[in-house]
Formats: sequence, structure tokens, C-alpha cells
Amino acid sequence: MITYFYWGLVLLIVFFILFIFGAKLEKWKLGLIIGLVFLFAGWAVYYFHFEQVFVKRYGGVMSLTIPEGQVHLNATWKGDNLWIENYDPKTNKCIFSEYSKGSLLEGKVIIKNCNPLILQEKQ
Repeated sequence: MITYFYWGLVLLIVFFILFIFGAKLEKWKLGLIIGLVFLFAGWAVYYFHFEQVFVKRYGGVMSLTIPEGQVHLNATWKGDNLWIENYDPKTNKCIFSEYSKGSLLEGKVIIKNCNPLILQEKQ
């Protein structure tokens, strides 16, 4: 819901800019340029900052796809970054992948000879 509110506010401001510059001042070209710059800035701020903040703190929506052949084990937040733990049975590795704001500086930790399913097999 917060994501829809954010984009509604961004679009409202862009339309307000177009209305002021276009309809009132009759400078459509300038209004269009400023509106597009503001729309791009709104997208960049969302992608590089707000997306994961909205999901974690305000109940936003985010979707990820687990790579083929891996089994999802766990997910946790560390700060505002999401860490996903997957298991690859072919290579017997546990893979911790970080999803950071804007997909910048994402970390990955690989644990070799990790078989979290071995306890389930013995029971």
C-alpha cells in the first residue's frame, strides 16, 4: 500500500509540474523536461533507497526468484538488507545472498560441504 501511495504522490507532483508550466505559464517543453527529471529522480530514489525500506518497515511488496536447482532455507533482515539462504544439493553448498538497496554492494557467502537436509534424512 505504501508503494502505491509513493508512486501516486510522485505522479501527482509530475502532473502538477506539467499543469503549472504547461497550462498556466504555457511553457510545455520546460514543464515536460522538469516533469521527466522529477519522474526519473522519483524512480531512482525508490530503487536505490525506499524499496526495501517500504517492505521491511511498512509492509510493502517485493518478489525474488530462487535459482533453478536450489532449495530455499531461510531469509532474514540485517539492517535494511535482505539475506536469503539457499541450498544447492548438486554442489552440497549453502549460499547466503544479500539483496541490498539498489542491488549495490551485494554480498555472497558460500559454505562448502553444507548439507542441512541430512538431519531430515536420518529421522
